[in-house]
Amino acid sequence: MYQALYRKYRSQTFGEMVGQEVVAVTLKQAIEQKKISHAYLFSGPRGTGKTSAAKIFAKAMNCPNQVGGEPCNDCYVCKAITEGSLEDVIEIDAASNNGVDEIRDIRDKSTYAPSFAHYKVYIIDEVHMLSTGAFNALLKTLEEPTENVVFILATTELHKIPATILSRVQRFEFKSIKATDITHHLAYILDQEKIGFDEQALAMIARRAEGGMRDALSILDQALSLSADHDLTLEVAEEITGSIGLKALDSYMESIREQDASTALTHLQTVFDNGKSMIRFTTDILYYLRDLLIVQAGGENPRTSSIFSDNLQMGQERIFAMIETVTRSLVDIKTSPQPKIYAEMMTIRLADVSDQKIGQESAAIPDNVREQLQTLQTQVQSLQQQLASLGKQPLEVKPVSRKPQVSKKYRPDTNKVHAILQEAMENPSLARENLTRLQNAWGEIIESLSGADKALLVGSQPVAANEHHAILAFESTFNAEQTMKRENLDTMFGNILSKAAGFSPHILAIAHEDWLTMRADFSVKVKGQKEAAPEVVEEPLVPEAFQFLADDITVVED
Repeated sequence: MYQALYRKYRSQTFGEMVGQEVVAVTLKQAIEQKKISHAYLFSGPRGTGKTSAAKIFAKAMNCPNQVGGEPCNDCYVCKAITEGSLEDVIEIDAASNNGVDEIRDIRDKSTYAPSFAHYKVYIIDEVHMLSTGAFNALLKTLEEPTENVVFILATTELHKIPATILSRVQRFEFKSIKATDITHHLAYILDQEKIGFDEQALAMIARRAEGGMRDALSILDQALSLSADHDLTLEVAEEITGSIGLKALDSYMESIREQDASTALTHLQTVFDNGKSMIRFTTDILYYLRDLLIVQAGGENPRTSSIFSDNLQMGQERIFAMIETVTRSLVDIKTSPQPKIYAEMMTIRLADVSDQKIGQESAAIPDNVREQLQTLQTQVQSLQQQLASLGKQPLEVKPVSRKPQVSKKYRPDTNKVHAILQEAMENPSLARENLTRLQNAWGEIIESLSGADKALLVGSQPVAANEHHAILAFESTFNAEQTMKRENLDTMFGNILSKAAGFSPHILAIAHEDWLTMRADFSVKVKGQKEAAPEVVEEPLVPEAFQFLADDITVVED
């Protein structure tokens, strides 16, 4: 049976790990110095070697023949761990075993001594998928670790791991692997497989993998399956990755350089007719312009075509302006149901950018700016004359009193806040119900937002609500003010709450310190009203004729 390349060439030693030198050296030294902790957390993008490093680490700490922190990979323990048959090294997928019972089972079994190895190792992959109860059960195990038991947690989403777990583990961050390192490793694998290749094809696959070695090997596997003569060519790599052919990009950019919008649109239509994605096309243009800048700055030239060399004649300012145009257009192309139209608009804008036009724009000074410069020049000359005359006579300095400028601080509507607090005092059960509905929907609100809107609300918390307004307390007054200025955010907030909680209040943003102050002011106000109210004389519970029974009567509240 055929074995996928990413499985066949999986790293078996720290020395074989690609692009993670710091992690590899640190773990090797921990083995050499016998400083093995009870819990580790490996985090980073997918396909960067987290699980492979965990298995290598498990082999190294248990290998009886390890040298310099590296496992021998020849003994029974190393081979069994590689095959996944050693019962002392347990690999668990938290995505499918994320319940409390599974973690409790691990906790109970971890108390038993290892059978063959020196350390019992639990490798929990995608640990961020554990439920809250499972995390609590795992926390108990990490707080009171059993001797000779090591937990290695792996995750692609570090932000989902509770802080209580993070504080009890050694953390190792796996970085995205550089494209050059991926290219060299792919070349090594193809040499081992005795397969010919085009270096530009490997570079294209490495760039498409976006820092993940596993993704790069999977793409390479697909490309080799498509290769008829078992040699990897640039055309095959372009077809597999969905990238635009280098010749097509050269021709398109040549038309842009010559400001021939009509020909550039024809090249764009050809790309579109071949079924290429407009998003991918725009991204490839960005990389093409980036390569032009790198080569102009003295970097290595990754392209060998004569048209690319001609395109290098464009000025840097023009290339920068084109990158800005492409970047702005990419946003519209990604979100539009008609991406080709926006790609055509981008093409026309790019063809309109020229070195001469940029120079004219930078040289052109608006009339109002020119007048201001002349006025400033006249004032400077006048000040120079005054200073010259002051040097000939004693200088009398008079104290100048200035009033301090008080910046206006954002303050929320106190009347609305007090109205909400008044309703809460009169009907506390309804107030609690409204706040609970808001808090239960809070996670859905945050997930439904994006960009600046999401960033603003993440730093706030709901503190009170009624049918008309929801009070959100912010750590920063500035963030509260910015939130109130975003009408679209208030509309989306109401729409989300309407679906999730059944009511759609408006946002009432307030700084946390202001919230505490207004709540205290309201309490003082209510207390003053109660003190000013006329005293009510309560009637005696027991009539005067039956006072002799007062000590034997018990009053029960209905």
